[in-house]
Amino acid sequence: MDKPETILDLLQAGADGAPAIGGARRTRLTYEGLHALRGKTAASLAGCGIGRGGRVAIVLPNSPEMAAAFVAVASCATTAPLNPAYRTEEFRFYLDDLRADALILERGMKSPARQVAADLALPVIELSPDADGPAGAFALSGNGGSRAADSEPPSPDDVALILHTSGTTSRPKIVPLTQRNICTSAANIAQTLALTPADRCLNVMPLFHIHGLIGAVLASLAAGASVWCAPGFNALRFFAWMAEAAPSWYSAVPTMHQAVLPRAGRNRAAIDGADLRFIRSSSASLPPQVMATLEESFGCPVIESYGMTEAAHQMASNPLPPAARKPGTVGLAAGPEIAVLDGANRPLPAGAVGEVCIRGANVTPGYEANPEANAEAFAGGWFHTGDLGLLDADGYLTITGRIKEIINRGGEKISPREVDEVLLDHPAVAQAVTFALPHDKLGEEVAAAIVPAGEDGVDERALRDFAAVRLADFKVPRRIVVLEEIPKGATGKVQRIGLHEKLAQYL
Repeated sequence: MDKPETILDLLQAGADGAPAIGGARRTRLTYEGLHALRGKTAASLAGCGIGRGGRVAIVLPNSPEMAAAFVAVASCATTAPLNPAYRTEEFRFYLDDLRADALILERGMKSPARQVAADLALPVIELSPDADGPAGAFALSGNGGSRAADSEPPSPDDVALILHTSGTTSRPKIVPLTQRNICTSAANIAQTLALTPADRCLNVMPLFHIHGLIGAVLASLAAGASVWCAPGFNALRFFAWMAEAAPSWYSAVPTMHQAVLPRAGRNRAAIDGADLRFIRSSSASLPPQVMATLEESFGCPVIESYGMTEAAHQMASNPLPPAARKPGTVGLAAGPEIAVLDGANRPLPAGAVGEVCIRGANVTPGYEANPEANAEAFAGGWFHTGDLGLLDADGYLTITGRIKEIINRGGEKISPREVDEVLLDHPAVAQAVTFALPHDKLGEEVAAAIVPAGEDGVDERALRDFAAVRLADFKVPRRIVVLEEIPKGATGKVQRIGLHEKLAQYL
């Protein structure tokens, strides 16, 4: 069967009476109900002058309504989910940069986005959750638009979703993803994970991020399966959600997996009741030590995948058993074509490190209004990810680091991931993140932030001695900062670039 190329086509995978979207203490929204909600949403937006090609920013908390709003709006217009935790100036930047036609806010929601919308003369459409209805059900209300909406269904080449890059080293870039891009990626993920209508995903990822939107929500719907939406991530509530949702899988970033692991032993009933088929990890590298502990604690395989916004999420993935999973790798190409190229855009042989590049139907057609970035990113007919990696003889991809994260210590190039994995082998270390520390003579020095595994803390000298046996001297961290928690971005990912600034008081 051909892969769906629009959300309208993708939703045909679900049987009318089958569950589609769930949430805490709510009945589940069926596919029939989701189809009806999609139709009502399209009519409401048309009444506000918004149809095919119209840009709708969405600022909602993580919830079944957010998942349903994403699917419903993207099926008839262009959706741009934004982090509800943004401050006033952040909303001002993103709403202006997006050239949004309207903003969806939950009725009564206090958000600086409301005042920013007023300042920008941006129409606000109020979303009212149906408290007595199934999970995800809502109604929209707003002022009628002055223009007629294009009521034609979107084509595969119409933009369905707009997100920004993280902008850790430069102004955030706009990433437009077409209907074909996101539906192709969702179908790729469903195929990789062998999802069926019987599967139930527990989503704890933020729904303003590509991982949650495509890796959990849309991939589930592409298989006619269901997704249960938690109100964000909370390690203290995770197992209660698991007990209620009874999922067959969940997907998260490594820091979330590490946060729930210490609580797994006293939540055996929730784990056993869920009957997990697998756990998925993506959006950052999963240390092999954490993978092994996850599998032991949850009694199921952990599937590490590799994704990014510009690829509508998934690019590579370790396969399900009985195929081989290789801890420390991100698996095989799982959708797009993958190559490791040298500086002249020539393919490198197995085992050689170069830049990971991709091409395929899930890859964005290009950054919006940014010809300079596009010329660099799409050089040679490939999308250049900015990641360094290597393919082994079996086609498994190992990511060795970000090009911009490589530490240059007096001309010696150091992969922070390599240092992370050595530090994590020490029994007193629960989490480790290696990063560059500016140095007046060397340019950069190696530093690491550590979260202890127990109450006894970490002896910095002993840890450096431990690392020195396993690493060349120039790779051993000169500074080690012991923290209760390592600072993370909005999606739960640790951002190495700029970490020395966030930890300046300790350095």
